Amino acid sequence: MTESGNGPLGGVRVVELAGIGPCPFAAMTLADLGADVVRVDRPGGAALGIDPAYDLTNRNKRSVVIDLKTPQGAERVLELAERADILIEGYRPGVAERLGVGPDSCLARNERLVYGRMTGWGQQGPLADTAGHDISYIAITGALGMIGAPDAPPTVPANLLGDYAGGSLYLVIGLLAALRHAAAGGSGQVVDAAIVDGTAHLSSMIHGMLAAGGWQDRRGANLLDGGAPFYGTYETADGGHMAVGALEPQFYAEFIRLLGIEGQVPQRDDLASWGALRDAIAARFQERTRAEWTAVFEGTDACVAPVLSLREAPDHPHLAARGTFLDHGGLTQPAPAPRFSRTPGAVRRPPAQPGADTAEIARDWAVPGLLDDVQDVLPPTPEPTATDRSPAPRPGTPEAH
Repeated sequence: MTESGNGPLGGVRVVELAGIGPCPFAAMTLADLGADVVRVDRPGGAALGIDPAYDLTNRNKRSVVIDLKTPQGAERVLELAERADILIEGYRPGVAERLGVGPDSCLARNERLVYGRMTGWGQQGPLADTAGHDISYIAITGALGMIGAPDAPPTVPANLLGDYAGGSLYLVIGLLAALRHAAAGGSGQVVDAAIVDGTAHLSSMIHGMLAAGGWQDRRGANLLDGGAPFYGTYETADGGHMAVGALEPQFYAEFIRLLGIEGQVPQRDDLASWGALRDAIAARFQERTRAEWTAVFEGTDACVAPVLSLREAPDHPHLAARGTFLDHGGLTQPAPAPRFSRTPGAVRRPPAQPGADTAEIARDWAVPGLLDDVQDVLPPTPEPTATDRSPAPRPGTPEAH
């Protein structure tokens, strides 16, 4: 039986060719939503370089180790692709083809397969064959240049903006759209997800504001980039920080009242006095600790929140009440998102250990080569009863999934 667990993607089969960064996260997202994700790990250990037991991007998956540098390895992947709905790879352009598992080879075995390609630069263009990382990709799109103080270098937003927002999530969108097309009677296709494309797309609203004259093409000078004194972060007496997002006039009025500087500061619409307003707000925040200011603003419409660390976040009362984080297998981790009223996702399995699920995958997916490889460790298959002697579904058909 195909493992489906909970979630709206129950019954969808995904092959993930092991990599790092956006591909594993995209595959984890599909797995969280119920897809049966088989990760093809390479011999020699985990790709990320940490203990696989802690690699949360491999939760809800199963793993098989295949050496793609051998003809036999390529054939094993093609056998998996023949039985899958989606395949994901994150190699440089041309590598999958050289390994014998490129889109032409896979689609020849399964014409309804959705073949997802995740790269930083994309499959074409002057930089397509060069190395890069998240910071490189968001740099040339203009996104990195928007982040940070005007008198300091741009601030690096970890690898959340490029790898995961501009990369993984756009790959997932593309995969699900192509899967819908195939399910509606169309053929499979290749989804080319480039981090530069996704990151640029994220800035659509700001490009519109720039064209309309409502955004200055420099950081720290705009309403949403820290330029406004009522939209930014401030240090507290104990070295913590508070985040202020009092954009609308009514929320700003509440913010100034609770801060205790009502009637003592310049009007917010006086742009020439923004510096003085910022200084007054900063000085006031320095008078109390983060916990004290949190208590002042808690439950109000002032749009002020404490800036928490990664370890602190799971204990925030709101996130705890919603179950935004959960504990599974001794690891605190973000819960699957988004949420579904009828088919909720779930964390069903801990991070996959490389190769640990080979026999299970061989049996469940009925992969001939893998079955031969593991025949000595598989339990005997029970004889079918009279009520279940129906013909086996052809690999690649909906019934087979």
